[in-house]
Amino acid sequence: MAVVLGYDESPGAARALAAAIEVAAAFGERLVLVHGVGAPGGLGEEYTSHRQALETAGRTALASAVEAADDAGVPTTVELVDAKPHDALLRVADQHDARVIVVGTWGESPLRGAMLGSTPHKLLHLSTRPVLCVPADD
Repeated sequence: MAVVLGYDESPGAARALAAAIEVAAAFGERLVLVHGVGAPGGLGEEYTSHRQALETAGRTALASAVEAADDAGVPTTVELVDAKPHDALLRVADQHDARVIVVGTWGESPLRGAMLGSTPHKLLHLSTRPVLCVPADD
């Protein structure tokens, strides 16, 4: 089993990272850091360039998360997945038999999340695994 964290440097990401490290440490499990790099569209040179930029940004973002987990003595795995964030998290959670999926929120209203399709909102409705939504600092 593992703890899966969606990490993207959003306002809630730092608190979500801290919570995920705490849960992984408590259960003695690996922390799987996930970043969805699926670009909008789906064909052509523009898609490829956009995806490469998202992958580079994702690797940079995840490097600091890996460092924080290392400092806490929690082993990590990094997964950059060519999919939208919620799809990436669901896929990786199944692959690693996740105990829980952890994501940060940034204070949007439930209605806004439902209308715009926020990642936490989608996970709460689609996941068959527990989802821990960690709010951003005020």
